[in-house]
Amino acid sequence: MTSVCQRSFHFASAFRISAAAILSFVMLTAGSLNAAAETPAGYMQRVANQLIAAQRSGSESDFATTVRSHADVPAIGLSALGSYAQTLSKADRPAYYNGMISFIARYAAKEAPKYPVARAIMVGQTKETAAGIYVDSRVTLVSGETYDVRWRLVRRGGVFKVRDAEIIGFEMTSFLNTLFQNFISENGGNPRTLVLALNR
Repeated sequence: MTSVCQRSFHFASAFRISAAAILSFVMLTAGSLNAAAETPAGYMQRVANQLIAAQRSGSESDFATTVRSHADVPAIGLSALGSYAQTLSKADRPAYYNGMISFIARYAAKEAPKYPVARAIMVGQTKETAAGIYVDSRVTLVSGETYDVRWRLVRRGGVFKVRDAEIIGFEMTSFLNTLFQNFISENGGNPRTLVLALNR
């Protein structure tokens, strides 16, 4: 899927994606606990600590495992397709989700080491609404540069899942939305072309 990867790098460069953005884009790690057993901020602190460790390991497999386990994968994946989601058959969805996870893991394993994170601290959380719960964090790079990241959590089957993250007003899921929808549009308008490309 060289063309999709190349487009992702151009898009990332255009928005100057930083360590915080990479951290946000991958969105995930940590074991699943019952959502009632810890606060959203506590959950995200645990996620951030383990994600930093995953970044340092640089393992594509580690990134894939954490995305698969702790991102709100179906919602993120279908949202990324926009109107094309209506024409993606249910039979193709598992392959699409797996391909999306693999793509994110490859991208993260390549890009994250360029922006080493020293620490990420949760500084607050909002009340839960129909949209979910927002957790605010401050990410500090090894260089000393800092970024504020706002995470959006949702409850799925009694556990928290990471649905999105925002840095400098930029929602990270919009990265996938633009990239995937442009690819489909430029390849005949059939989302199955994206599924095949993601799984090569």
